[in-house]
Amino acid sequence: MEKYFLSDPELNDPVPMDFLSHKEKYEETVRKACVVYKKLKEMRKGTGSIDISRENIITSVIHSILKDGDPFSLNNVMMIPVIIGQATPRQQAMWLQRTINYEIIGTYAQTELGHGTFIRGLETTAHYDPTTQEFILNSPTLTSYKWWPGGLGQTTNYAIVVAQLYTQGVYRGIHLFMVQLRNEETHEPLPGIKIGEIGTKLGMNNVNNGFLGFENVHIPREHMLMKYSKVLEDGSYIKSTNEKLAYGGMTFVRVSILKVVSTLLAKACTIAIRYSAVRRQSEMKPGEPEPQILDYRTQQYKLFPYLAASFALKFTGKWLLNICTEVFSELEEGKLERLPELHALSCCLKAVCTTEAAQGAETCRLACGGHGYMMCSNLPSLYGLITAACTYEGENTVLLLQTARYLMKAWQQAVGGMAMTPTVAYLKQAVSGSNGTPCWEGSTACIVSAFQQVAARKVKHSADIMGQRIQEGVSPEDAWNMTSVELVQCAEAHGRAILVERFVAAVAELNVSVALKTVLAQLRDLYTIYTLLRNSGDFLMYTEMTPLDYCNLQNRMETLLSELRPNAVGIVDGFDFHDDIIASTLGSWDGQVYDRLFAAASKSPLNQDTVNESFHKYLKPMLKSGL
Repeated sequence: MEKYFLSDPELNDPVPMDFLSHKEKYEETVRKACVVYKKLKEMRKGTGSIDISRENIITSVIHSILKDGDPFSLNNVMMIPVIIGQATPRQQAMWLQRTINYEIIGTYAQTELGHGTFIRGLETTAHYDPTTQEFILNSPTLTSYKWWPGGLGQTTNYAIVVAQLYTQGVYRGIHLFMVQLRNEETHEPLPGIKIGEIGTKLGMNNVNNGFLGFENVHIPREHMLMKYSKVLEDGSYIKSTNEKLAYGGMTFVRVSILKVVSTLLAKACTIAIRYSAVRRQSEMKPGEPEPQILDYRTQQYKLFPYLAASFALKFTGKWLLNICTEVFSELEEGKLERLPELHALSCCLKAVCTTEAAQGAETCRLACGGHGYMMCSNLPSLYGLITAACTYEGENTVLLLQTARYLMKAWQQAVGGMAMTPTVAYLKQAVSGSNGTPCWEGSTACIVSAFQQVAARKVKHSADIMGQRIQEGVSPEDAWNMTSVELVQCAEAHGRAILVERFVAAVAELNVSVALKTVLAQLRDLYTIYTLLRNSGDFLMYTEMTPLDYCNLQNRMETLLSELRPNAVGIVDGFDFHDDIIASTLGSWDGQVYDRLFAAASKSPLNQDTVNESFHKYLKPMLKSGL
């Protein structure tokens, strides 16, 4: 499959993308995207869909070919899932197959210039006119312009628009609308549509993020997605049984992000570890050859924990995707009981995992010294792709506070002796006063229990101080804000407890060779111990861990670094990233770092002439006369 895409000469870069202008990069990316998705359509022939076993390979190939973002991405990760999840069968018949076939290209327009995660604050309006049976969309303020949707700038011609609905003079809340933005033949914006691109960013510049405003834009009544809520011809409104059902598409995207960032982090680790096996530096012992920098304990400490983290994120992402699939199937049957738990999980794990992956990618870049700063290393681009996920589909702090709200309710259920969902059942320990770890032994089971104990006691601490402030006369809203630092911290601890628990469970469940399981167990132990030591204050405060236990764990972590050293390159080779997919001068399989760096530098347009014309225009006159 990789060869099917990567061997196509139409997908080669005639000029390295880094040397193109912003406009040229976009145009070249669109050209290649059309080739890629045409080939993908050919691959789908006879099946009508992508086999799930091939999805990771295809995604990696597309990401590598389109490099700094895919202008069609929102069509695939938002438009299609939202149509499936929120449209009626009749509406799906109108749009779904056309979207899958790229007969139309869509995006998802929710975020506005003035509002992001706070959906209820969105300002775009949709008023229903029963005389024409149309909705009229407007952007009443500058801050109500849609801002950030991928592909919106110049690529897409349709959008699912999130707007405030009014019927019969009554406000009905947030709803979704299918809106045509551009003429399907000429691509010119339709009347009342104000549309453009928002400009360059830290990364993902080929995603073609855009802005969108409406001035009395009329759409048919049937273009409101009506699987759950409905507007009848006379303007009568039928309310959904649960308003949160409309947010299923965003939940799915948050769940999918874990898989994406785990792969991107694995790429960063592959680049940095391979480079560290090639690069030699200093004399560890006088008179001896310069060692590989991967032999330095500090380099191992930088890289190996994030290598382990890529596995933790991967296993947890797979587990969460299975839960998401189950819950969405239950929603189709009208069962909503597990939806709040899924929402809380998707929020906190998206936040914790993207933050960890971004830290890991930046650490990998720094671990490669000056060469890691070069765009041809691909590390800056990987960081740009990962760190974007810290803010899109919900800013991480806001998401953690949403999880904290769920945890506060769960805490009250635990105090009341009510049944608990599996992911928060550990809270009962803090209610009963049970330590969970009667003695500190440092085993894997003990450490998992300690993470849960820390999370439970942080939840209890947050609930206690917020309750105390309310008793002292502070309003619940102000008490929440005053306690928000602690609330974020308890949600982070909850997310870390789940990551550790899932990593341990996944390794235990794997049916692999003893040799492989030994290495995976080393990665598991390194991740759990490293994460514990980075948050050692919490464990010294909330568990039975002593300073001596801390020292023992530090020694165990350093032993694990030594044990993993001989296998480090083998582990990243095991990811099996094609050189064209990893796209790095530092991280290619053959280790020819310096040849590749020089070859990349030689492609700079500034090296095509021995004397640049700026010398004759500016430098020579200055040198002749001085300043």
